[in-house]
Parts: sequence; C-alpha cells; structure tokens
Amino acid sequence: MEHVTGFLIAQEGFLTFDDLIQAPQLRSAVEALGWSVPTPIQQLAIPPARAGKDVVGIAQTGTGKTASFLLPALEKQLGREGLHTLILCPTRELTHQVATDARSLAGHADLFIGEIVGGVKYGPQIRDLRAGFDMIVATPGRLLDHIERGNVDLSQIEILVLDEADRMLDMGFRPQIDAILRHVPRKRQTLFYSATMPNGVHAMALRIMNEPEWVTASPQGTAAENVEQKVYSVRADRKVALLIELLEQTHWEQVLVFTATKAGADLLSARLRGAGVDVTVLHGDRDMKERSSALDAFSTGKVRVLVATDIAQRGLDIEGISHVVNYNVPRNPEDYVHRIGRTGRAGASGIAVTFLSAAELGAMKDIERLLGRTIPRLSMQGFDYDDARNGEATTRRPASTVNRAGSRLGSRNAGELTPEELQRLLAVG
Repeated sequence: MEHVTGFLIAQEGFLTFDDLIQAPQLRSAVEALGWSVPTPIQQLAIPPARAGKDVVGIAQTGTGKTASFLLPALEKQLGREGLHTLILCPTRELTHQVATDARSLAGHADLFIGEIVGGVKYGPQIRDLRAGFDMIVATPGRLLDHIERGNVDLSQIEILVLDEADRMLDMGFRPQIDAILRHVPRKRQTLFYSATMPNGVHAMALRIMNEPEWVTASPQGTAAENVEQKVYSVRADRKVALLIELLEQTHWEQVLVFTATKAGADLLSARLRGAGVDVTVLHGDRDMKERSSALDAFSTGKVRVLVATDIAQRGLDIEGISHVVNYNVPRNPEDYVHRIGRTGRAGASGIAVTFLSAAELGAMKDIERLLGRTIPRLSMQGFDYDDARNGEATTRRPASTVNRAGSRLGSRNAGELTPEELQRLLAVG
C-alpha cells in the first residue's frame, strides 16, 4: 500500500480474508458467499477497525465497503449479548441492503440484526426493539423517533457506523445525527464511510471521531473501469422516443433509468408502459411497500426497466443490471459516478448511457472534467438536437412553462395529461 495526500491507498493482493478474519463463523459465511479476494477498501479498513481504531473510509459504491465495516463489527459482537453496534444509513433501501448483508454474514452466529426505517408501522418495530437486538441498522429520522419515545437504549453502543455520510448530509440529516450522537457513549469506536469528502463531511468526521485512520479505495470521481460510457445527443422533447427506440432495437436486459424529478419518473414510466415496456418506478413519494415491491419486481426480472430518482443511486445492490440510463444529465458530477456504479458490479461489465440535450452541455462538461476525459458521443437520425434533418431549432423552455405543466399534474395523474403536456414535463423531468 502507499500514502497519497494523507490517505492510505490499497494495492491488489495486499491481504487475504484469512488475514482479515479470525472468527470461524465469519470465515464460513465469507466462503459460503463465494468471496475469494478482499477488495482494496476491505484490505485497508478492516485491520484498523479490528484493532479498535476509528476509521474514515472513502470508497465508491460497489467497492465492497459494506463488508469492510460489517466484518469487524460482527466479529466484536460474537459471544456477547446486548446492543453494541449501531449503523446509520441515509435511505430505506440502503438500510435494508446493509441489514441483509449483515444477516448473511451472521448466518453462522447467534446474532439478532434489527432494521429500523420510516414508512412502516411503529408497532412491530417497538416489539422487536423491546425484545432486543445485537446490531441495529437504521435511518436517522425513525431511529430518533424511537429514542424520544423511550423504545431503544443506546447507552451500551461500542461501535457506531455512519454509512454514506455525504448523502446523509445532502439529505439534511445532520440535526438528527447530532441528536443521536447525544445518546451514544462518547467513548466508542466510530467507522465513517463516504463516497466523497466535501468540507461539511470532513468537518463532521473530525468533530465526532478520535484520531481516525483515513483510508481510500479510489480517488474521488473515479468511475468503474468495467462500465462502458456513452452519450446520445438528443432533443429534449425526443428523449422518451429515443429511449423507447433503444429498448425496442437492442438487447438491453435489465435497465435502470434515472430521472431528475419524481414527477418525471412517474410520467416516463407511464409513457414506457403505454409503449408496451414492462416497467416499475421508485422514488421518495412511494411508500415502503410500493418501493419494496418495485425493487423485488426489478431484481427478480419480472420487469425489464426500473425508472427511479436519485434515491436509487446509492444502496441499490442488484446483480445483473446491464444498463444505466441518465435520462437527464446529473447536475452534480459526482452523482453521475454513483449512478453509473449501479451497473458493472462485482467484476461484471456494464453500459452507462446518458441522454444529452443542448441545454445540458454545461453539466456534461462538468462531468467530463471530473472524469478527466471526454465520453464518446453517439447520434441517431431524427433524434440529435444538431440534426438538420429534423428541421427544427432547439429551444429551451422557460421555467414558467414547466411550472405550469407541473402544477397541472398535481391534481391529475399521468394518464389524464395530453401528449403535449407529457412531452413538456418529460423534457425536463
């Protein structure tokens, strides 16, 4: 391994799982999962975590970071009773994924893993909390509700994990995190994971941790090497038609489509469904049952396409996603890296496609500046915004037009809008 600007960076083949894990129960679980070689973040983060040190881990999604904090936490929990580990996650989906991974790793051990999220009834959670857990994985808001109601005691927590810390701050969870910190012991081990390290996240890490070990698996803004990236130049009002055309003409198997807004996700899924595409939708306005149903239908292959907002750009660990489509160019360049990381996971190859309108050229340049290279441009006749054959000038619709169309959707569903209204909303959503 080597030092780069204060961080430790891993090299392949540094350690094996036999070096990283001592507990036979966990070794058996790792073997059963088919894991053979630890990822760089696992090689770097597990040794100091097992030694009881605070750790700041910088790693993109899909790099094996979840196991890098679960394995040392579970090993410390073995043979002990009581709640000693708390893991905070920004979304319900990531919470469920982490809890599922924890249960898989603890399959040969007598440990109870709790999953506490919003959007579900309090009763079953209260019953389970009172029965007792060894480890809790939770979203900050619902956990704080239970703390204030006296349903959970965090006074014996020894390991606190903040997963996707940058995302939690982006979502406005800092007040809830600060409140939760007042209920856990100051003398504890803190494991802090983030895909990026903006000033706010860096300041929080320094404030809540004790001389942490800083490790990174890849530089910020590094996209997966096994993901082929493409950009289609397309008129804004032809994006939905282009997506339908590509779905009809290609062998795209399992396709995750990101939109900028929840209304846009609903409208796009309605248009795809109308074109005969098996599709489901995932965004923050859907309740937990609907979101779980959408993920299950997509992950099991019941539907070919999942249309989602950025709620799915992290924590969505589904094998076999062949294509990620950025229906809108992300405004935050680092969001682009997270989105395309949903494909090409666990060593598999994947394809990331971005639909680029003339109004989004600036955002695309920001992404390419972060990546340090230009992404190849593709064009299809009749769709390209520079295609003289379409005979129309590309114009950017004023925000007032979009707002009027969006307000009309507030009292009507997608099926009640005219084709022209759908086109206006889909061009920006």
